[in-house]
Amino acid sequence: MNPDLAAAIPAARTSLLTAITLIAWLLPGCATSDQPGKLAVTSGTIPDSSGHERVAGPSERDEGYRFPVLPAGVALFRTLVSKPAARPLSSLHRLASFVTNTAFDTLDPNSVVLARRGPVPPLSRGRGMDLAAWEERLDELTGRAPSKGTIRFLVDGDEFFPRLIGAVEGAQRSVDIRTYIFDNDDYATAFADRLKRRSGEVKIRVLMDGLGTLVAAGVAPDSMPPDAVRAGWIADYLERDSDVDVRMQSNPWLTGDHTKTIVVDNEVAFIGGMNIGREYRYDWHDLMMEVRGPIVGVIDQEFRLAWRRAGFLGELGFLAERLWPSVSREAGAGYAVRMLVTKPWNSEIFRTQLAAIRAAEGYIYIQNPYFSDDKILVALIEARRRGVDVRVILPSRGDSKIMVGSNVVVANTLFRQGVRVFIYPGFSHVKAAIFDGWACLGSANLDKMSLRVNDEMNLATSHPPTVAALMARVFDVDFAKSVEMTEPLPQNLSHRLAALIANQL
Repeated sequence: MNPDLAAAIPAARTSLLTAITLIAWLLPGCATSDQPGKLAVTSGTIPDSSGHERVAGPSERDEGYRFPVLPAGVALFRTLVSKPAARPLSSLHRLASFVTNTAFDTLDPNSVVLARRGPVPPLSRGRGMDLAAWEERLDELTGRAPSKGTIRFLVDGDEFFPRLIGAVEGAQRSVDIRTYIFDNDDYATAFADRLKRRSGEVKIRVLMDGLGTLVAAGVAPDSMPPDAVRAGWIADYLERDSDVDVRMQSNPWLTGDHTKTIVVDNEVAFIGGMNIGREYRYDWHDLMMEVRGPIVGVIDQEFRLAWRRAGFLGELGFLAERLWPSVSREAGAGYAVRMLVTKPWNSEIFRTQLAAIRAAEGYIYIQNPYFSDDKILVALIEARRRGVDVRVILPSRGDSKIMVGSNVVVANTLFRQGVRVFIYPGFSHVKAAIFDGWACLGSANLDKMSLRVNDEMNLATSHPPTVAALMARVFDVDFAKSVEMTEPLPQNLSHRLAALIANQL
């Protein structure tokens, strides 16, 4: 690659994203509903080992709060500059992947604008995919067979965090946390206190995305009381007076690690859409999975690879872990569970879900907060025109003005093409889909960054009782809670501008 071009790309992208951020704050009228009302306030509570809530005392936190300017600045320099420079091969590998994907997306004529128009045909009520044949197709699409395991769905913070705390409290050997955001709000600080106390008894490692955590540190959740006390820079706070080992994922070219997994004793794993913070505990609708069986070793191996890459040896450590994995993968009980990832040059989550949409004959149900990929949208429209029952749940509110505005355009486009669109009352952060009995869910949004750029992890299964549980616990409940669109939403130029920007995010 031309050196001048290589130097210009990150600077240009930084300038573009800065401009996008400024535009986002200026966009008027991009909400799909009125502003949210006051949320219930529960300050600084955390479950103890029995699942009961307790209040984290003042002695467990830093006194007062000031934005951690100096440590945050150092972390920003490391995550954007020094660490990527120390890992030239992986940084260039990610750059080449990002540039190639951007070029193909820009030149690809498969656009929503070109979607077929005309009368929408009636539903065909097809019998659905042959799931045995579909699983064989997935082996080809991913290049590997599924693992085994069991999945238990944990809906919202009320179910997830008590289970997580119980697992951490009962850990005998290790707790490995990989998260996009480890916030520094009152709840995240109380959770950090728990990890610090346990670190003297078990091995605790925390791997967090540098840019995601940095941005979260400067924003207080709406539901947090104004007098709540927060930690400063959470990485420093976790390591202070404890044996917690913390590493920060670098962000070459402003890419990130959006994966959320927690593995305890290599026996149980939690995976899904929740980061560590107050919004996920109290405010947002979200979904995690509690996973057991051999698939846990596969998930933990991905943690170990990311952990080694983020360490002092960088790419050498990653290569050593790759060649001599430290996790055994014995046979075990369970049903077929497949890990799907997004990595540079390997968009498994995108590839498999796009194929599932194109193969579906009966129904497609999707819930996702960030929904901007044109190929996915066109495929859904084509599926509906084949007579497939396509239903989409979008949130009425969100944490990004750009994505909320873009979702208005997406909702109207799908609605006009015969897709049933449901608006969830509040912010749903759930990222889940069912295609004719095949479920796929985890950390990935339906946007460019999650499908082709950032590191992501989903789990997928065709196990009928598990898919039925996802339908009953999440989709049936959320369809009932949501308002189905009966006419297009109000839309203006700012929504169109948001949709154009969202296509690049």
